[in-house]
Amino acid sequence: MIEPILAVSTALVVWAMLAGWFERHRITAPMVVVAAGIVIGALGPDTVGEALNASTALHAAEIILAILLFIDSSEVRGRLLGSHPGAALRVLLVATPLSIAAAMLLGAWVFPKAGWALLLVLACVVVPTDFSPAAATLRDDRVPAKVRDVLNIEAGYKDGLLAPVLFFGIALAAGTAPSGSALGALGAVSWAVGVAIVVGATIGWLLGRGVNAAERRGLMTTQSGRVIVVVAPVLAFAASYGLGGNEFVAPFLCGVVFHHLRRRSAHFVDGHRLIDDVGFLLTAQMWFVFGAAAFLALTGDVSWQLIVFCLAVLTVVRMAPIALSLLGSEFTKTEVLLIGWLGPRGTPSIVFGLLAFNLLPTDDGDDVLSVMVLTVLGSIVLHGAGSPLAAHLLDRRRARRQVKGAGP
Repeated sequence: MIEPILAVSTALVVWAMLAGWFERHRITAPMVVVAAGIVIGALGPDTVGEALNASTALHAAEIILAILLFIDSSEVRGRLLGSHPGAALRVLLVATPLSIAAAMLLGAWVFPKAGWALLLVLACVVVPTDFSPAAATLRDDRVPAKVRDVLNIEAGYKDGLLAPVLFFGIALAAGTAPSGSALGALGAVSWAVGVAIVVGATIGWLLGRGVNAAERRGLMTTQSGRVIVVVAPVLAFAASYGLGGNEFVAPFLCGVVFHHLRRRSAHFVDGHRLIDDVGFLLTAQMWFVFGAAAFLALTGDVSWQLIVFCLAVLTVVRMAPIALSLLGSEFTKTEVLLIGWLGPRGTPSIVFGLLAFNLLPTDDGDDVLSVMVLTVLGSIVLHGAGSPLAAHLLDRRRARRQVKGAGP
């Protein structure tokens, strides 16, 4: 297994040395690492398949997801729901369930023999948004600030909200739910989420208050302030797991509370530099695994129905619910269209897909892996190139309006 380590390390070295050039040509680090993963997948498909289905890969994906969920919560600056809480709640609580339902209905056409539990898993894999493959979008001044604000809140919260739903579907689809019923699975998930909420909120509150107090008294160093931010999600993950709680809800909620208490600290940004770098490296590992998985999935049986499903998930399945959820809001039609369009898929979909691949029966896991790969690849093409294009067209339209307004 030394080849994958050598490949991902080399890819990151190449990216680091040419990062400025890559950025000017809109080539992101995930793209470079994915290419390395594809090469490894082509050279040793059997080895990659075994690695993806190993318990080690499962545990690694779980810990990576826990840390990334904690990091996602730190992206929410200022108020817990951003500067436009009404719109953020509409997107999270109205558009997301509608997207899940639409993806399940469309999935029933592609996989007619699949039960509703497997369709729910598929939907949870393809719906989460992540801006790692199109990070420049959230920094692009051509995109209205309130659009970026809502997108930032959505990306920060959505995967944390969907994690327990994913495991509810996996428990039913894999037949591991108590008594084998939906009610049993719902009860088990509800208990685990309840424990995780208590654990995550408690640890986040204690750490937030404790760090603030220690910082005021000059008891901490700059390094220790960075280290505790990295340790926090691991602590929440381990504590929740040990107490029978959901090991993903706890780190996410811990991050929400911790960052809310710490956001006024002068050292807030500096304290997150280490975990941001750790998150970047962990994300790179997931993109490398994705590249290897992509080769396996694309060399299998890919039907036209599956391609249509993935394209629909990236477009109408997201855009229509967003439009419905924001009816009557302060957002213009153009801004609503942007929110619907700018929904790239990335690390959460990859991790959710790998978890389902490991926990579901072989055939079902293969289907989920194929859906995940095609959806994320499609997103890299549509959003990697489409997001800057959308911003450019919006900027030109704004400029034309200004010229007309300045005319006689």
